[in-house]
Amino acid sequence: MDTTVRALRAGTHFESDVPQRLDRLPWSAWHWRVVVALGITWTLDGLEVTLVGSIAPLLHDPQTLGLSEGQIGAAASAYLFGAISGALVFGRLTDMFGRKRLFLVTLALYLAATAASALSWSFASFAFFRCLTGAGIGGEYAAVNSAIDELLPARLRGRVDLAINSTYWLGTALGAVLTIVVLRSLPPAIAWRVVFGLGAALGLTMIFVRHHVPESPRWLLLHGRTDDANRVMRDIEAHVGRTHALPPPAQAGILEAKGIVTFTSIARVLLRRHLRRTILGVSLMVAQAFAYNGVFFTYALVLSRFYGVAPHRIGLYLLPFAAGNLVGPVVLGHLFDTIGRRVMIAATYIASGLLIAFAGFGLARGWFDALTLTLVWCGVFFVASAAASSAYLTVSELFPVELRGMAIALFYATGTAAGGLAAPALFGVLVQTGDPAHVFVGYLVGAALMVGGGAIAAALGVAAEQKSLEHINEL
Repeated sequence: MDTTVRALRAGTHFESDVPQRLDRLPWSAWHWRVVVALGITWTLDGLEVTLVGSIAPLLHDPQTLGLSEGQIGAAASAYLFGAISGALVFGRLTDMFGRKRLFLVTLALYLAATAASALSWSFASFAFFRCLTGAGIGGEYAAVNSAIDELLPARLRGRVDLAINSTYWLGTALGAVLTIVVLRSLPPAIAWRVVFGLGAALGLTMIFVRHHVPESPRWLLLHGRTDDANRVMRDIEAHVGRTHALPPPAQAGILEAKGIVTFTSIARVLLRRHLRRTILGVSLMVAQAFAYNGVFFTYALVLSRFYGVAPHRIGLYLLPFAAGNLVGPVVLGHLFDTIGRRVMIAATYIASGLLIAFAGFGLARGWFDALTLTLVWCGVFFVASAAASSAYLTVSELFPVELRGMAIALFYATGTAAGGLAAPALFGVLVQTGDPAHVFVGYLVGAALMVGGGAIAAALGVAAEQKSLEHINEL
């Protein structure tokens, strides 16, 4: 049998109704399987951050790694540095070789590196393995977010994207429960290693589920593989058609085979054709990365240092914190598809900034105990979680299919490097001073960035709600 992949030459124009057929599909069990298989990325990231955050005070113990607060913050920054590197490398590769191939590779890297974290013997080894784990997660963002947006119906893309992004906090809750159970059941020298091993075991189950997710038909079309795109589309319709009536035939549109785009072409799109969108994406990503990574990566240290919360009890405080973050995008998500992207992104960013400033001020003035501070953050991040999720939605839907993976990677890397990379280490040092007023200064910086991001969204936001990816590219 001839297995040669036949593709149209780059620059060839052709007619296809595949994008229209994808957007018109009724929501089905097939879509749920895709969401679960690919959305696990966010759950795993939330799990990773929580595991390290929850056991952070335990890692001070000489029986474990004997790390200082500054070293714990630096290890978190190493994780983020790895995520930046992984996003850039795998973002380029997913545009070149496809979404499916890369989201299997990145998940495998994550699993191996998380398991290796359990075997760390020093600060250097721990930071190195956290860096590799971050590389796997960063690569996941590019490959997975590209695939999700390219497979979801346009009318539901906003609310589903936000809901998927909120599953980060499902991972947070799971990580909190794991640490509560494990830290209470095992001695410190063993417990922290078991926690990482359980995280790897969770991700392992997703390897098998992902094998059933198809390649993105849109990616195949833009690489001139029209026969493959139609074959995958027929398979998807066959799955959906088992339980739902399929819509009538769609009107085809004209597309152009792009092939592998050069870095010059990517720069031209980002810095010339869509400069306003680039400014918007960078602003949103930097603001949410600094605010989230600064607050959450070091929240366990705040509870331990200022309120004397024992390591085995920190997970109890992270559960309501996670609940607010998980519920917010689910409750508010439909408004991004109805009221619209520009209004909702601006409103949630500005409101989040004001609420972060209030929480920090209350901490500095001694208004809260550990429980009430956690409840305040729960309310803050009910709104802020929707805002942060909308940043990822923005950078994944506003740029052309042929460079979507690289665009997501560049924005994620820029936002994380400029906003998130320094935040954990900075907040770790601020907490280490033992003065809540110093921590408040860090919160004020995050608040100002969020308000600024909201103002930019109000000015530069794009009305992408309920529009196909192809139509958004032409706006």
